[in-house]
Amino acid sequence: MTTPIKNRRQFLQTTALASTALLLPLNKLQAFPAPAEKTPALTADEMAAIDTALGKKGSYKDAEQVYTTPLPRNDLKMKIKGEPVPIPFGFGGWVSFKKSVDGKSAMVMSDNVLLMEEVNPLISAAHANGLEIGAIHNHFFYEEPRIFYMHIHGTGTVEELAKKYADTIRDSKIFPANQPPPAAPPTVTGKENFDIPALDAIVKYTGTVNGPTYKYTIGRADLKVMTMGVEMSTNIGLNTWASFAGKQDDAHIAGDIAMLQSEVNTVIETLRSHNLEVVAVHNHMLGDDPHMIFLHYYGSGNAVTLAQGFRAALDVLGKKPGKMGSMKM
Repeated sequence: MTTPIKNRRQFLQTTALASTALLLPLNKLQAFPAPAEKTPALTADEMAAIDTALGKKGSYKDAEQVYTTPLPRNDLKMKIKGEPVPIPFGFGGWVSFKKSVDGKSAMVMSDNVLLMEEVNPLISAAHANGLEIGAIHNHFFYEEPRIFYMHIHGTGTVEELAKKYADTIRDSKIFPANQPPPAAPPTVTGKENFDIPALDAIVKYTGTVNGPTYKYTIGRADLKVMTMGVEMSTNIGLNTWASFAGKQDDAHIAGDIAMLQSEVNTVIETLRSHNLEVVAVHNHMLGDDPHMIFLHYYGSGNAVTLAQGFRAALDVLGKKPGKMGSMKM
């Protein structure tokens, strides 16, 4: 019979391959694909600790293992070019918690909405509580009052980080207990203000109605970005977004585009060719690999035209750099 001989050959071949692997240098062994690590989930007790520290309940994204608490500045009355705009248009901060891939620590990452005079007191409070500043910058032109955004981060256990962050913001307007009670829901929402099917067809994503606004939030599924042992994902700050305020024929758009360095100038060129204003180009995180750059933009006009400009910028992401993106010094 031939079958036993064939099986014996397979056995010897397998044994030979295994023996060869043992003789390979370490750098060659590392070339074999390793199983992908999955971020451990936050426990119910850890999420409860966040809620207790902040005095506000957040929400959990199972797909990313991220817990996020929104921190809108409902105490502010915002205008752009003299026209009132709602807080959800781009004046809502947040704080998120996620564990490292190895489960040995966790990260807190936040984006904090501040008046100019609030910036340096919050820096001092963050440092006093053992947290770090990742970035301070503008997101808008033409806004009244002038607003700055501060990214605060740190590592430790979830319970430690929840307490440190809560103590950092406790004396500021950001702290939920220091905010006015929620206003009554608007009678007219983004669903009535915009032709949502038309916008979705252009952007090729589905957005979210938030009060009178409509917002797209899109991750970078083509990238694996690591910071401090944590895999960055959509709900912990690695995202591109576009928010619409106003009405279909007279709209504002504002947003943020998460880019590799090679994509920056091609995105800028694309936005300008669609008459969208580039407001800021900067980092949000420290120590991220690959290093991500974030671009904020603004525009006004017909919502369809604005959506077309946003979609054109999305089309640049994940492509091989062209002449401008491959420029060397």
